[in-house]
Amino acid sequence: MKPAASSPRKLLLWDIDGTILHTGKAGEAALGRAMGKLHGIHRGLQGLEIAGRTDRWIVEQLLERDGKPNGAEEVARFLDVYVELLAEELPKRNGGLHPGVLGILEEAHQRPELVQALLTGNIEKGARLKLERYGVNHFFAFGAFADDSAFRNDLGPHAKRRAKEHHGEEFPPERVFVIGDTPHDVACARAMGARAIAVATGSFTESQLKDCGADAVFTDLAHPKAFFDLLK
Repeated sequence: MKPAASSPRKLLLWDIDGTILHTGKAGEAALGRAMGKLHGIHRGLQGLEIAGRTDRWIVEQLLERDGKPNGAEEVARFLDVYVELLAEELPKRNGGLHPGVLGILEEAHQRPELVQALLTGNIEKGARLKLERYGVNHFFAFGAFADDSAFRNDLGPHAKRRAKEHHGEEFPPERVFVIGDTPHDVACARAMGARAIAVATGSFTESQLKDCGADAVFTDLAHPKAFFDLLK
């Protein structure tokens, strides 16, 4: 646990894909392969909108698209296979951290007034595989994941509850920042009353992210001072 800060701490809730890193579409490939392995269907994620969605939601929609049972047991089985295949796909892909992210994670980790956690559409096993692959898993002791809900807007309370469990204090909405790359991340921040920091390193433009109501939009995170100034 970090030493007590002299002022109330702020909670930074990070999205992963498109925000912290990109995997060269390893996740998409693993999901498509899982559909092939389990059901003999090789259409990939055709017809699905996946940016900002949770793994559970994507799998439910994928199974429904092809007329397969998509109850809790079927989804859990699918996700187990997905994790196995994701571990195979990640080393094959030319992924990496987005500009400036590592420096920001390192600096925030050293600042006693800041707490970093995850708020991601990944299931936790998949999230940890991705973060480990690119050397940043150790920055995140806890978070909220698709294991908690298929719907991203449900994840905020789980993240805040775990923050209290880990740090022994409440984080009111005005001291919570959601950092993501899609309108779904912004909507999730709004659902919990938090501030939304959007970064255009995913599939949405700065203009699109501004239009959906983000409190701040960055082209990327290559300028740490601007990021930390915003937190003040």
